[in-house]
Amino acid sequence: MAIKVFRPTSPGRRGMSGATFEEITKDKPEKSLTSTLKKRGGRNNQGRITVRHRGGGAKRKLRLIDFKRDKTGVPGRVSAIEYDPNRSARIALIFYADGDKRYIIAPVGLNIDDTVMSGPDAEVKPGNALPMKVIPSGTLIHNIEMEKGKGGQMVRSAGTSAQLMVKEGEYALIRMPSGEMRRVRGDCMATVGQVGNVDHQSIELGKAGRNRLMGWRPTVRGSAMSPRDHPHGGGEGRSPIGMPGPKTPWGKPALGYRTRKPKASDKLIVKRRKGR
Repeated sequence: MAIKVFRPTSPGRRGMSGATFEEITKDKPEKSLTSTLKKRGGRNNQGRITVRHRGGGAKRKLRLIDFKRDKTGVPGRVSAIEYDPNRSARIALIFYADGDKRYIIAPVGLNIDDTVMSGPDAEVKPGNALPMKVIPSGTLIHNIEMEKGKGGQMVRSAGTSAQLMVKEGEYALIRMPSGEMRRVRGDCMATVGQVGNVDHQSIELGKAGRNRLMGWRPTVRGSAMSPRDHPHGGGEGRSPIGMPGPKTPWGKPALGYRTRKPKASDKLIVKRRKGR
């Protein structure tokens, strides 16, 4: 993937960049692998806003991605590389030898007419999915399962990859893109290679309208609100927030306050990210 920089013909165009989409080989998705995607506007099943500043945006179709990679021993041919509006990575359309069609996340180096396969007997090459106990140490991997058979949950965004460091008994030690060291069971599946669309992080939106098309609405500063709406509100003119540190709209400390709840997988973390 390459980045194109727009000419500064307007204030919005100045500094704007985007993808060239030169790797895309098919414009419209496979109809049998799409589903309707209802807009929720950041609301949960009770109608309450749980994610602020969401709403609007362009219409999308949900692409059904095969994160489980459970077509063991069946070779598949890469038919197309497609754009997915629901994720930063590109997706690959796979035609399997038994007539099945599926989408997978497209890694770096996967091209049209390449063959991919899943299972312990698959070759260690980009796009193939294998249990981590048979992947050589030092290999870059993505789409990693946390529980066997549940499907890949980790390392799925554009340009990311984890590294399989060492295998210890029934566990494999992997280094996550954040620097975190984590143990995962060796019989969990992972896909070989780095996720494609590596230059995605270099894209500059350039104007607010592109954010609105992606479904993100404006964020209002707390200091611009009234005291009843936000702890930072009130005061004459542009006043300091009047407290030692910033707070959320609900009065909880922000910037450094740990909010992550304990999880069952915490015991598998060997070293936290950023040396914590």
